[in-house]
Amino acid sequence: MKKLFAILVVAVFVIGLLAGCGGAKTEQKPAEKKFVNIATGGTAGTYYPLGGAIAEILNKNVPGVNASAQSTGASVANINLLKDGKVEMAFVQNDITYYAAKGIEMFKDKAVPGLKGIATLYPETVQIVTVEKTGIKSIADLKGKRVAVGAAGSGTEANARQILEAYGITYNDIKAQYLSFGEAANGLKDGNVDVAFVTAGFPTAAIQDIAAQHKVVLVPVASDKADALIKKYPFYAKVTIPANTYPNQTANIEAVAVKAMLVVTEKMDADLAFNITKAIFTNTDRLKAAHSVGKDIIKEKAKEGMSVDLHAGADKFFKQ
Repeated sequence: MKKLFAILVVAVFVIGLLAGCGGAKTEQKPAEKKFVNIATGGTAGTYYPLGGAIAEILNKNVPGVNASAQSTGASVANINLLKDGKVEMAFVQNDITYYAAKGIEMFKDKAVPGLKGIATLYPETVQIVTVEKTGIKSIADLKGKRVAVGAAGSGTEANARQILEAYGITYNDIKAQYLSFGEAANGLKDGNVDVAFVTAGFPTAAIQDIAAQHKVVLVPVASDKADALIKKYPFYAKVTIPANTYPNQTANIEAVAVKAMLVVTEKMDADLAFNITKAIFTNTDRLKAAHSVGKDIIKEKAKEGMSVDLHAGADKFFKQ
């Protein structure tokens, strides 16, 4: 009887141990879940649909990741969200990332340390948009005009100021209006704005919206002015907006662009950064389906225009 009792005690003890181990495993699972909140931009822009596609790619291809994309105020706001730890990854123009890392422009005396790149994605073209009835054909024609230069403190506003500078034009020479893409589009349609700067991958929804009601005219950046701009601000590149990008646009338009990039901070785990980078660049068909700029997102160009150091995990992927 004593022997049977002893066996029962041991059995209960072993079952308890097994149950305890099983419980420990169950408790650890939630800790393995990695949340990746992706800051994008406005719903009418390019970042938002691409961010949704990337979240979908990560959820399907990176075990343990719960990714989601959120609409934001775009580049400058996204740097601040990264700084405050409110998101893990963000779409940012490469020039804005550069300003934040260096503590210049809208980040003057407010440098953001620890920013790291995952990849550059596609050219974000500075599109200078007007409608035919204004008669504006060149940037030199902007003097005295009502110009939507982008939201105050935005990347677009910095682009507008720098391009105007290449032409010897300052805000004192124009009637600057600090408007978002959507507000600028409405202003052009209503006749309250003469020309607008829009920095985004083309075709851009806000410009397509104007073209549905008016004959849109894209104002070119002359080659020599682009060269001067690039010499001073090396994160720019020359691009061509092909004919028929927008309705009634019959000719190619010479322009300049910055690059959209994915930015994280040094706090991201190297393995996670590697797996994120790998998932994105092995599922680019999903990005092509999300937006036409997806065709430009390729591994071979993913370090062009990188304005901060690559994250170690991303660097490992690109060295494979």
